[in-house]
Amino acid sequence: MKKTYKIEVDCANCANKMEDAARNTAGVKNAVVNFMMQKMIVEYEEGADAKEVIAEVIRNCKKVEDDCEIYL
Repeated sequence: MKKTYKIEVDCANCANKMEDAARNTAGVKNAVVNFMMQKMIVEYEEGADAKEVIAEVIRNCKKVEDDCEIYL
């Protein structure tokens, strides 16, 4: 399952950090951040609970870029 989220991030480097943090989250098969469009596409692993996983993605992204936002 894939879901697209609106994000708010200030620079392309920060967007790359968010993408890496999301990809390294358990339950995420793949994640892509588009800085210009201010969107994140998250592909979840089979059987993963999207609500629990995106909450962990948000926590992980905040660790690397504390002023980023992911809107659910």
